[in-house]
Amino acid sequence: MKRLHKDSGGFALLLTLLIISLIVTVTLQFNTSMTSELYAAANLRDGVRLGSIANSGFHYALAVLYEDAAAENKFDSLHEDWADSRALSANSGSLFEDGRLEVRIIDHSGRIQINQLLKAPDEKGGEYTYDMTQKDLLTRFLSSEEFDLDEETVDDLVDALKDWIDPDHEVTGFGAESSFYQTLDRPYTCRNAPLEFLEELLLVRGISRELFYGTEERPGISAYLTTQGSDGKININTAHPLVLSALSEYLDQEMVEEMIAYREDEDNDLSSISWYSGVRGMSSEVSIDHLVSTSSHYFEIRSAGIRETMSKRVEGLVERKEGAIKIVSWRLE
Repeated sequence: MKRLHKDSGGFALLLTLLIISLIVTVTLQFNTSMTSELYAAANLRDGVRLGSIANSGFHYALAVLYEDAAAENKFDSLHEDWADSRALSANSGSLFEDGRLEVRIIDHSGRIQINQLLKAPDEKGGEYTYDMTQKDLLTRFLSSEEFDLDEETVDDLVDALKDWIDPDHEVTGFGAESSFYQTLDRPYTCRNAPLEFLEELLLVRGISRELFYGTEERPGISAYLTTQGSDGKININTAHPLVLSALSEYLDQEMVEEMIAYREDEDNDLSSISWYSGVRGMSSEVSIDHLVSTSSHYFEIRSAGIRETMSKRVEGLVERKEGAIKIVSWRLE
């Protein structure tokens, strides 16, 4: 009987240890689960908060553009409030209890309007053909030494862009239509219509991610192109030097640098489209009045709500016309 009693006591002790171990395991798992849910809830809360901050920045940018439209001067330049991203974001930390915002407004009217590459048929019908002014502009741009593309590659890219935009199924030169895109590992059809988003260029034959976005050594073409605009004219007051260089075959690097220096001087009048002709060292062969303007109608707004290592971003394209502002596209990242 005594031996039996000892054996029963050992079993009870073992059972007790097993139960305690199970309780500890369940408790730790529950604690881990609750901690994860707590962090998830905190991240969700912070995400909502930062999203609201980013939205606030977006609407703040809209207000700045609206106020600029009401200004007395009817031209746009990089001297205006909307172009100063540092001032737009200054002291934002004092506006929010836990976070800050960064806002940037980018003028798309200083970019090359990719959808204007074609000339629509006249009322009598006919085919979509190149707008030769826009074709020459795009060709000069892609031929910039910064992109390191040879002449044949540039011509093929321009043909492929035309085929992507025009509504027919006829291949232009060494371009590409659906007959090519359908043979790819992941087949798709040619758009045969104007681009809605610039990222669609990544689908066009010959345009790689490196060419589109750029690399550490070279810029990407996406920073100088836009899908917006209807007249092909570029705001000479805000265009990047690479875009300015493409405006005429007679513009050299020194002339472009003088143009940049001229427009950086706030004492100079930038209201006329012909101000470039008075720039020091400008060649008399440079005639670009038909290609430029001094006003901007399309802007990209980038707004970010930031807290420590977390951020939420809002991006959008807006059209400003006759004092009114319309949101063309908008997305929350």
